[in-house]
Amino acid sequence: MDDAGAEAREAPSLDSEAAARLHGFARDTVAAWVRGDPLPALPDDPALQVRAGAFVSLHRGGALRGCLGHLEDDLSVAEVTARMAVSAARDDPRFPPVAPDELDGLTVEVSVLTPPQRARPEDVVPGRDGVIVRRTGQQGVMLPQVATEMGWGRVDLLDAACRKAGMTESAWRDPGTELFTFRAQVIAASAAS
Repeated sequence: MDDAGAEAREAPSLDSEAAARLHGFARDTVAAWVRGDPLPALPDDPALQVRAGAFVSLHRGGALRGCLGHLEDDLSVAEVTARMAVSAARDDPRFPPVAPDELDGLTVEVSVLTPPQRARPEDVVPGRDGVIVRRTGQQGVMLPQVATEMGWGRVDLLDAACRKAGMTESAWRDPGTELFTFRAQVIAASAAS
């Protein structure tokens, strides 16, 4: 890979102040939607106008409570975060919508993504790379931090992405399956924040 390609692959990097503003905005957006209040206005912050994909993950009591994302870098990170904050609270098919009595102890994590790039299985580095597997209308996405949290190696990560897509575990070995990787800046805070 040439230097320009390597530079494009660096994880997004909002400075600590912009990251804190984005996290607070995501948290406030989730809380407003859950309570039925008007959603906060998009931040008028140049640092949050950068175009990037993002995932918003919700956890309660250490367990996943919702996680949805947008992979493309076609919107500002603020707009993507607003949309995914509501979607994670409302639309994750694995969970019912978040109820007001769940807000206490709910943690919000925002993952700001690099654009996905085609990859070979042997190039995947668990904990650094998120993965996307695609084949004929099926898609599975695993964020970079999942491999670390689960203690997975490369094969485990790729197998899990395939399972999530509804494919057989080893479908990533099939030449008809496309593999992409991305990186993420993970912005999280404790439940007390």
